[in-house]
Amino acid sequence: MPSRAPGSDATAGLARRLGVFDVTMIVMGGIIGAGIFMNPYVVARQVHTPALILGAWAAGGAIAMLGALVYAELGARRPETGGQYACIREAFHPALAFTYGWGLLLVTQTGGMAAVAVTFARYFVELAGVAVPPGLVAAAALVALTVINALGVRAGGTTQNVFMVLKLAALAALVGFGFALVRAAPVAPAAVAPPVEHGLDAITAFGAALVPVLFAYGGWQTAPFVAGEVREPRRTLPVGLLVGVAGVVAVYLAVNVVALRALGPAGLAATTTPASDVMRRALGEPGARLIAAGIAISTIGFLSQSMLTAPRVYFAMAADGLFFGAVARVHPRTHAPVVAIVLQGALAVALAFSGQYERILSYVVPVDWVFFALAAGSLFAIRGRDGATHPAGPRGFVTPGHPWTTIAFISVSTLVVVNSVYRFPLESLVGLGILAAGLPAYAAWSRRGAGTPAAR
Repeated sequence: MPSRAPGSDATAGLARRLGVFDVTMIVMGGIIGAGIFMNPYVVARQVHTPALILGAWAAGGAIAMLGALVYAELGARRPETGGQYACIREAFHPALAFTYGWGLLLVTQTGGMAAVAVTFARYFVELAGVAVPPGLVAAAALVALTVINALGVRAGGTTQNVFMVLKLAALAALVGFGFALVRAAPVAPAAVAPPVEHGLDAITAFGAALVPVLFAYGGWQTAPFVAGEVREPRRTLPVGLLVGVAGVVAVYLAVNVVALRALGPAGLAATTTPASDVMRRALGEPGARLIAAGIAISTIGFLSQSMLTAPRVYFAMAADGLFFGAVARVHPRTHAPVVAIVLQGALAVALAFSGQYERILSYVVPVDWVFFALAAGSLFAIRGRDGATHPAGPRGFVTPGHPWTTIAFISVSTLVVVNSVYRFPLESLVGLGILAAGLPAYAAWSRRGAGTPAAR
């Protein structure tokens, strides 16, 4: 069975060129996409008071922070390329780790990238006023980011940093202009105010509101994928994770506060373009176009982060002898896993042209959260193997409140999976079925890779 000794890593040829700022931007870039510009209305349709709307976003932020705390310790203890892939491999079994990478490549990452690329293309075509098929623009964007990231982690990291700063500027403009130039919406009279749920109905509604919130907060887990290219990873990864997630929580709450102030709960629930509505009230049509440009920048920035991080998982799989050997190759000059990057880019382009990404996205939630729970559970096994010592030294990061905070995150992850299967049984079962299909592939590659240098 191909495996490595605990604590070993597949970093041969990779260059450690990413610092704290880079990791923080990667964390924030992996979370902030187009969702925060639109999802507030989805939440407002489930719960109807400002307290509950903001409470849902605060609760989602707390769950994301719980996960970040767990991953911060995992990153300090095992700063390996591949992030949670490496932790699941060590704590449980290489087969589980392989199915994670398998699902990432075939479902969660490439499907999400294709969808985001098409979203970017639609905004770009509208803003530019050109008659170009959105699929062609999406493919061009994916190809350009593939080339940039193939030039090396520094080129990819710098591109990601630039887009992240620009998307933060767009969100700052939304919050700033919304507060400064938009008059607060009048309070709805009691006769026309939406009904307030009580008891079980309130709990059910709040749970439904958390679904788009948790989707909007997803992505912080991808930063450890590049651990093999981070300087002083045992310190840098925890700092970047915690600062990045805390920054996103603050931004998301500010956006929702300004949307509620400008539109009111009923107005927020009535629109599907809350960010555009706020900016239109602040600056007229130029404001709406400005925020549309901000959404386009945010989507391309998310794509940049995805192209930078996820190929490191496929690289680690290949280094384990569990994937095509060429995927583990590192370019001698750029020190980038070029084949892994090109593979992901090509699949995302194919999905963008095929139009199948929307169907694939419906499979994402249960697949993602199964592995969140497994990665958090791996902390127990890795702590047990380390004994009383911490590989990062006496000041190495330790998850506050462990084991209870870790158990809480595992419990939430399990509830998300159960709720997804209950609400969307067909889509969830298809997504989990794709994961199960990875087991025969694992068996074939493990037999093929046994005895190879990368597999030892």
